[in-house]
Amino acid sequence: MKKWMKPFIYYLILVLLPTCIFLFFYWDYRYDVEKGKQWEHAKWVASIHKNQIDQFIGETEASLEILSLTINPIDGNKEDIQATLEQAAEKDPRYGGLLVVDPNGTVLRSTTHENAFVTYQNKEYFQTLLKTKRTVVSPQPEYFPKGQLVFAVAAPIIQSNNVIGAVIAHIRIDYLQNIINILTPEEDVQIVYHNNQIIHSSAKETVVSIVLENIPWQIVVESELSLSDVNKSTIFYGLCVFTCLHILYLISQNIYIKRQAQKERIQNEAQKLELIGTLAASTAHEIRNPLTGIQGLVQLLSEKYRDPQDQFYFSVIHKEIDRINQIVSEFLILGKPTIQKVETIDLRKIITDINPIIRSEANLYNIIYNFKMPAEHVLVKCTKDQMKQVILNITRNAFEAMDAGGTLNLELEKWSDHCTITIQDSGVGIPKDQLDKIFEPFFTSKECGTGLGLVVCKRIIQSFNGVISIESEEGRGTIVTISLPLEKSKND
Repeated sequence: MKKWMKPFIYYLILVLLPTCIFLFFYWDYRYDVEKGKQWEHAKWVASIHKNQIDQFIGETEASLEILSLTINPIDGNKEDIQATLEQAAEKDPRYGGLLVVDPNGTVLRSTTHENAFVTYQNKEYFQTLLKTKRTVVSPQPEYFPKGQLVFAVAAPIIQSNNVIGAVIAHIRIDYLQNIINILTPEEDVQIVYHNNQIIHSSAKETVVSIVLENIPWQIVVESELSLSDVNKSTIFYGLCVFTCLHILYLISQNIYIKRQAQKERIQNEAQKLELIGTLAASTAHEIRNPLTGIQGLVQLLSEKYRDPQDQFYFSVIHKEIDRINQIVSEFLILGKPTIQKVETIDLRKIITDINPIIRSEANLYNIIYNFKMPAEHVLVKCTKDQMKQVILNITRNAFEAMDAGGTLNLELEKWSDHCTITIQDSGVGIPKDQLDKIFEPFFTSKECGTGLGLVVCKRIIQSFNGVISIESEEGRGTIVTISLPLEKSKND
């Protein structure tokens, strides 16, 4: 896989894909919200028009019923009836025409010439009026000869409980349209009668319909949902989500890069240590062989020449040979792992064995030495000599850090599944810039140090499945903590 593919896939999964999913679901959510708001608004608009038109028709029925009480088509004066009709039609613009008919549906008087010769006997609403003797509204609109769209409202003229005629008003649909436009000029509203023929419409999408009370018509509010607000909101929050995810992606990438760098650094250190160890082990073997011969010859010479000055020189040579042997031993530990004699040992016994050495060195450096151990066994799997080497190496480093005297505390603690050896001194401490490098091979702050002591200690402790850590503050001393897993005794 190409180098750019892996980051791109991560970017796609962590940023682009979640952003697209969020946009899809948020847009759908916002669309439903806006549609719900629009539906509520349309319902409110439809209710307003329903109440207005119901009131309008109710007022028309009441006006005609009052008018029917003042008209007598049998005994009344025809000129007075005509004058009354014309006066009513002139005062109220809702009327397209007013007329009076007899029980047979024949027009007796009319305010319009077009209706003078029309018979209403076969009109359904007129037959309903004769049967019920009540005011009737025609559910079916009709056209005047001139093309004007109207609907009829008929009120009966009753005498002695008999229908002797009727007053019929033709209500102008355009007047009704004007009422609708005045109330909600920006809304799309339509009126639909029983066979779904549209009387008034300028709409695009049906949203809400409500049936009128006095006439079987429907008020239908239609509207087109504007997606601009939905889109703007979705884009805004989408950008917010994209930005947050992008920041999280950059943070995760930064963490990933740091971890990779740390991993590579550890691998490089391991490879460097392995290379150094291999070279050191082979070199150490080559050095140790002739060194053994030199040590033997020096021993023979020291037995031959007993002069005190010669013995002093021989002691210096022996001391330096021992120092070389110690360095060579450290080189060998850095090499490839060898078969070790690991056994279950009580750490208290190891510390007890080396305690006199530590105490004598503490007296030499004018240092107060304190140690503390638990009463019960502390069993671990390790190699006795190497464990002694680790503790002595750390305590010697502590002594060297306290030239002017101080305090050294050594404490062994036992826990449920592990134990800890804590070695604390009150020396000069380790600077922060050196604290991360102390386990690197050949790094040392001493003038004559090899830089291998702590590396060897760490390698030994790790071979026992343990952990060694160092905490230090410059001018306030150092704390070295060794943690080792416990071994269960037979009694446990």
